[in-house]
Amino acid sequence: MHKPEDFMPEELLLMFKRQHYKLFGHSAVKLCHWTKASLYKNRSCYKQLFYGIQSHRCLQMTPAIAWCDQNCVFCWRPLTKYKIFPKDFDEPSEIIDEAIRQQRILLSGYGEFRDKIGDKRLEEANNPNNAAISLAGEPTLYPKISGLIEEFNKRKFSTFLVSNALHPKTLSEIVLPTQLYLSLEAPNEKMHKSVNVPLVKGSWKSINESLELMPSLGTRTAIRITAINKRNMSHEAEFAKLIGKAEPDFVEIKAYMFVGYSRKRLAIENMPLHDQVKGFAEKINKELGYYLSAESAPSRVVLLSKKKNPPKIKQA
Repeated sequence: MHKPEDFMPEELLLMFKRQHYKLFGHSAVKLCHWTKASLYKNRSCYKQLFYGIQSHRCLQMTPAIAWCDQNCVFCWRPLTKYKIFPKDFDEPSEIIDEAIRQQRILLSGYGEFRDKIGDKRLEEANNPNNAAISLAGEPTLYPKISGLIEEFNKRKFSTFLVSNALHPKTLSEIVLPTQLYLSLEAPNEKMHKSVNVPLVKGSWKSINESLELMPSLGTRTAIRITAINKRNMSHEAEFAKLIGKAEPDFVEIKAYMFVGYSRKRLAIENMPLHDQVKGFAEKINKELGYYLSAESAPSRVVLLSKKKNPPKIKQA
């Protein structure tokens, strides 16, 4: 397996370590806030409310910690130039093995709270059954992403893959995850360039190709909008038109959070309140005609769904 320092500058390595990431090769895991809250406080993530995912059994990971082809203004990471891609990549099976091993290390401190958490729940947490392939970077830049999803499938995981939609060819060819997310932070090219700050040419064309591809994919699909007050919470009809092109099963509209290095680019006023997110979602939905099926005020997120009562995901 490769070493993380082969791919990223020391500044970023130190930041990841300070923030309790576990780095291995070009991959990483981190305990989600909601995984910890689910164990210790019995409070679950909105994904459990929306989709049935068990928060304490979620593996938040990425196979591409050091690479992204956008410098989004709302991103928590420092927008530094990473080192070049390796000539060869770690295998999906070894990435998953190491991800689970590192997750268990991160969970090891919770053993002292065994009486409060319970043996069964702690054991379940050490044996995750959902992979959120979204932690950092753009996962579809990992050339073996299809094999990674396939390997998770073999291990009876549900998989949530989050992509920036810049790689429609990859999306058309991969083994499909349980649920595919495409991020959509802008209703037009001008706003896309100012909010997402693409590093490659033709990014808006690629996003539209991915949206047009979405209806043909034989899996659950979702559009994720990170709502940034005073930056992209407008042009609702244009947003709805793009979403309509993709025909997703779900639309998640979630507040930008004022964290990490995004604080150097945005202000706390750019973080909308839940009521503002809900109002924005309702304006989009007035044009779209979906169902406002769920919301989570603690996470400042609203769910629109194509069906009135969408089925929850069945997990092993």
